[in-house]
Parts: sequence; structure tokens; C-alpha cells
Amino acid sequence: MTSSLPQRSLFGDCIFLAFVLVQFLDGALTYFGVHTFGAGIEGNPIVGWYIAVLGVGGALIATKGVAVLCAALLHRFARHQVLGVLTVVYLAAAVRPWVTLLTLMN
Repeated sequence: MTSSLPQRSLFGDCIFLAFVLVQFLDGALTYFGVHTFGAGIEGNPIVGWYIAVLGVGGALIATKGVAVLCAALLHRFARHQVLGVLTVVYLAAAVRPWVTLLTLMN
């Protein structure tokens, strides 16, 4: 029995890389935001719970690691449009609010 996995695509590779970069950016901004404002500033209650249990560094490594692993599966099975939408959602719902909040700090 042979498996027919999709062939590599430059578009898919770029989308996956963009997703990973957005995860890194969100993690860095979250780390800075939590250290600046306290753990209560985190809007995602699941991530907030992980921060309380594992500390901010451990929580972000765990949650961002799971996100990237799931994205790798989407990439592997050529679900690049889904991954693209998720990248835009993270930019709009996670990165943009942090940038806005941290910019208002100045």
C-alpha cells in the first residue's frame, strides 16, 4: 500500500514559516507583556492557567510548541489555506493587541 502525500510547495513552505514566525512573535510579546503587567493580562484562560502552573517561560514554550506541531501536521497534509487563515487570525487576535497595548505604554 502506498501513501499519496502531497508534494512540497513553495507557497506551503512560506505559509508554514510565516505561522512559526507569528508564533514566536506572539510568544515574545506575551512574555514581555506578562512581565510588564502581570499574569492577569493574558487573555486566553488556558494559557493563563499554564502560566500559573508552569511559569511564563514554560507555559509559552509548551503552548507555542503544541501550536507549531499542529501547524506542521497541517503543512504535511497540505492544508496550507487553513494554516494561512490561522496565521492571519493570530496576527489579528494575538499579535496586534499586544503591539497596541505595549505601544500605548510609551
